[in-house]
Amino acid sequence: MNILDKIETFKIASKDNAKIKELRKLGQKKYRNESGKFLVENAIIVHDATKAGIVFEAIFVTTEFTRKNKELLDLIINESGVKKYYLIDERINKSFSALDTASGIVAVYAKVENQIDLTGPIVYLNAINDPGNLGTILRSALAFDLKNIVIDENCADAYNPKTISASKDAIFKLNIEFDQDLKILKKIKKKMPIFSTRLERSKGLEILKDQKQFCIVFGNETHGVKKEIQEMSNAFVKIPMSNEIESLNVAVSAGIIFCEIYSQIIKT
Repeated sequence: MNILDKIETFKIASKDNAKIKELRKLGQKKYRNESGKFLVENAIIVHDATKAGIVFEAIFVTTEFTRKNKELLDLIINESGVKKYYLIDERINKSFSALDTASGIVAVYAKVENQIDLTGPIVYLNAINDPGNLGTILRSALAFDLKNIVIDENCADAYNPKTISASKDAIFKLNIEFDQDLKILKKIKKKMPIFSTRLERSKGLEILKDQKQFCIVFGNETHGVKKEIQEMSNAFVKIPMSNEIESLNVAVSAGIIFCEIYSQIIKT
């Protein structure tokens, strides 16, 4: 007998079911903020989170998903320790999915805001308004052991489905705080220097080499780092590159800088 035969299965046959209505509402940022919950529509992310000890509040799967991914679903259910799951059909899944092609699985999680550690490097994100870029930056930050992230109010929603998809399970493993009116950045300023990224009147990444405690700021691709943040900055950094192109995508830039920080500072 497999694990799915040992736990309760609740079949939902209507798009008007209260739980399906809530899943639909969780597609809206406003309701995610009000409820403190968000959705993950990716089996690998759900599994990775479960392995890390982060358990969903509820999980919904389609009949087709259980048929094609029985072994993976068994692992998710077994490792999570949950006692029930909800079975839905593909039509219901499509009714609330944020994906172009519904994945057949969705897990509901409670938001958890972990405080940043002010004794190490901090990444501050200012007005990164593309969810894909934001998610990629979060994933790269985790890859290079930069676990303290501050996201300001002008960034895309960290729990937007596209952000989640791009960040993979980084959303669960980083210390993320959300800033409003630069309140957190002002606290950071009292503890460490701030380095903002910009192209003009900037120094190379070697300026970070002897820094163990600092905050690095990435800004909007079109407008750059906010003027008020630039005025708070101790210095400015840029990536050396050829004259063949004017600038890099912000997520690409972040990845390059994170790699340099990891190799020159964190790993040493």
